[in-house]
Amino acid sequence: MENDLAREVVPHGDPIDLFRAWYDEARTTEPNDSNAMALATATPDGHPSVRMVLLKGYGPDGFVFYTNGHSRKGREIAANPNVALLFHWKSLRRQIRIEGHLQPVTAHEADAYFHSRARDSQLGAVASDQSAPLDSRETFLARYEAARERFEGKEVDRPAHWGGYRVVPSALEFWHDREHRLHERRRFVRGEDGGWSSTLLYP
Repeated sequence: MENDLAREVVPHGDPIDLFRAWYDEARTTEPNDSNAMALATATPDGHPSVRMVLLKGYGPDGFVFYTNGHSRKGREIAANPNVALLFHWKSLRRQIRIEGHLQPVTAHEADAYFHSRARDSQLGAVASDQSAPLDSRETFLARYEAARERFEGKEVDRPAHWGGYRVVPSALEFWHDREHRLHERRRFVRGEDGGWSSTLLYP
């Protein structure tokens, strides 16, 4: 057992490649929403908030999600583009933390993703003033019906305030559960030259 505990399971290398390997495995083991991630934002004066969003794309340039720019997270992103992500895959007993800053995706990318969604989801995005106070459920459903009638027989227009963001990573930390809480953690940090350095961390 001692040799097994000494076996390194989070090696140094390209953290995006390691993310891809863990993510691909999670997609086959997690029962629901393997692409779910916690997104932490903060106001300029440091008040934090966190919520779950869905990863919709990733690569060496970053991790992409979509949202309503008028929502609370959209307003906080506009004021402070520094964010953090957390993936937790209970079935694999693993988690990945990502720190970075946000860049908006292009209008072309946002349009392509918006129109790949189910039509009802598109209409819901049109109808929703996300995070704003709502007097009743009936009001929201009435707005949804109005949007459905307005776009009957034609393509749903993507709202100008609805778009995507790419988290450009400056650090990634991989955590793997080990017996007796002797967990394994490795943190990767991007250098000014774009390369990655890493170190193991005490659990």
